[in-house]
This record gives sequence, structure tokens and C-alpha cells, in this order.
Amino acid sequence: MSSAHPSSSLTSSLPVLDLSLADDPATREDFRRQLHAAARDTGFLHLTGHGVSEAEMARILDVTRAFFALPEADRLAVSNLNSPHFRGYTRIGHELTGGASDWRDQLDVGAERAAPAVGPADPAYLWLEGPNQWPEALPELRTVVLDWQRRLAAVAHRLLQELLASIGAPADFFDAAFDRPHLHTKLIRYPGSAPSGADQGVGAHKDYGFLTLLLQDSVGGLQVVKDGGFVDVPPLPGAFVVNLGELLEIATEGYLTATDHRVVSPPGATERFSVPFFYNPRLDAVIDTVPGDYLAHAPGVAHDASNPLHAEYGRNELKGWVRAHPAVARKWHPELLAA
Repeated sequence: MSSAHPSSSLTSSLPVLDLSLADDPATREDFRRQLHAAARDTGFLHLTGHGVSEAEMARILDVTRAFFALPEADRLAVSNLNSPHFRGYTRIGHELTGGASDWRDQLDVGAERAAPAVGPADPAYLWLEGPNQWPEALPELRTVVLDWQRRLAAVAHRLLQELLASIGAPADFFDAAFDRPHLHTKLIRYPGSAPSGADQGVGAHKDYGFLTLLLQDSVGGLQVVKDGGFVDVPPLPGAFVVNLGELLEIATEGYLTATDHRVVSPPGATERFSVPFFYNPRLDAVIDTVPGDYLAHAPGVAHDASNPLHAEYGRNELKGWVRAHPAVARKWHPELLAA
């Protein structure tokens, strides 16, 4: 991937929305109007007024830096190759996007749950639930990350309800599907330029779930598609970058937008740290079309034959993990690669 796209040097003008305005009846409708426009036209926005303090943001970034400062042996002790649930540490270059290696390393954390008993007749996506791996050398990591997940799950659910209300749909339409949400947090380090000169921090993609809330440090690199080209999304202190996933696009018959985005590696030896949080329904949730008058203006969904999406959420989640982490799948679930 090259960052020499003709539009890649432009600065994006993502809308900045203040979630606290939804608390006040006097400002709620204007907030929903802005949210409606951002979700329909761009699929990306900056979110402020979310109630997560600067101290909490600094804490999760500090513990992220501390994890990647551990000796490699401590990080490899929690390698995702140890986990049939795709949890744990991935070395630089060992995650794939679009079949190409991403120049970053990361720790994947989900909801802390016991591993289910998965029988031969059960859906394979049940393997995506299970315990996380935590480094013994950084015991505070567990508390900080799980606290972060709980905080952001509440923010994301509130935002999802406001989003539904903004298009004239029942705000609680997805509540039953999120009674046991599938939570996922990544701690990510982009270590600078790859020796090959390639600048794919993470390749262009759309998130396939519902909502992503991204916390960036002060180093840029995130780019989104706008007006036919990639534009930069500079970090905005105190804000989350929010984007919609493909299942929301499908659930609204293409009315809401899931947008391609990527990260260009920072220059030289500059490190970039980020913490994306993915808010998605329980694995067996079947996603129905959201009702509302907006459907009269929905264009329908343009399906990608190379990346079919399923109404049952867990099938999409599992497909994504197998494509991104084939070595884990090869070790624990070789039948999925064959399929």
C-alpha cells in the first residue's frame, strides 16, 4: 500500500459531535440531526462529551505503552498462538489485511468469559468466547483493560440508541441482540517504517460489525475514504474516532455508511499507539432490518462477492479472525481454513 494517493495529504473534516447534548431535551434533536448526517454521509465522526475522563484515556494509553515496553519474551508468553479463542499478542507483521502483512503488533482482548464446550454440531464461532491471556510481568493490565471495556461498552450502547433514534427507528431495536455483547479491545503499536519501505500500518478495510470507538495518541496516520480519496484524520484530544461497521449498513439497507479506512505507518522510528474498541452483538444474534420511514431512501446494499456478510453476527466475526490470523486457525481450527 502506498500513501501517495492523490488525496492522501488532505486533512479530513470529520464532524465533531458532543454526546452530552443528547442529555438535554433542548439540544437533543439538533444532536440527532448531526449524528444522522454523519452516519449517512461519512460513517465516521469525532465524539466528545462521552463522559470518559482524560485521566482514564491517559491510563489506558500508559498501560498500552507499558505492555509494548516489556521484553519480547514476556509478550510472546501471551502469544495468540496459545489461544484457540484468538486472544493474545501478535508479533509485528503477523496480522493480515487484504492478504498483506500489517506493520504493527498488538494485544487482542475480549470479554473475560469461560471457554464454552463446543461440540461438533455447534457453530464454530463459539470458539471466539473464552479467557484472555494476561502478562505476568504487568499485572495491572487486566484491571485497566477490562475497566476500559466496560466504560466504552456503555458509551457505545448509548450512541447506538441515539443513532437509531436519529433515523426515526426504535432506539431499543438492538437491545436484545446486545444483552451479552461481544466486546473486543486491541492495544496496538505501530513501530515506524517497515524495513521494506512499505507503509501499510494496517491495510484499507471496513469494520464488519456495528460500532468502533478509537482512541489515538498524538501521532497521526489514520486515513479514511472521502470524496473518492484517502484523507487524514488528525488526532483530536479528548475525542474518540467513531466509525460504523458493515452490519449496520446491511441492517439499514445501505442507508448508513461503513467506510474504508487504513493506517499509514509513522515515519522513521516514530511509534504510534492506539486502542480501538469494537462494540458488537452476541455471537448468535441475527441482524434484522431496522424499521423506519428512512427505508424509502435506502439504496440497498452492494454486496462484495469476495467478502460475503451474514445476518448471523458470529459468522462474520469468525471469518475475519481466520483471514487475519491464519496461523492461529491452522493450529487450532484447520477445518476452517479448508472451508
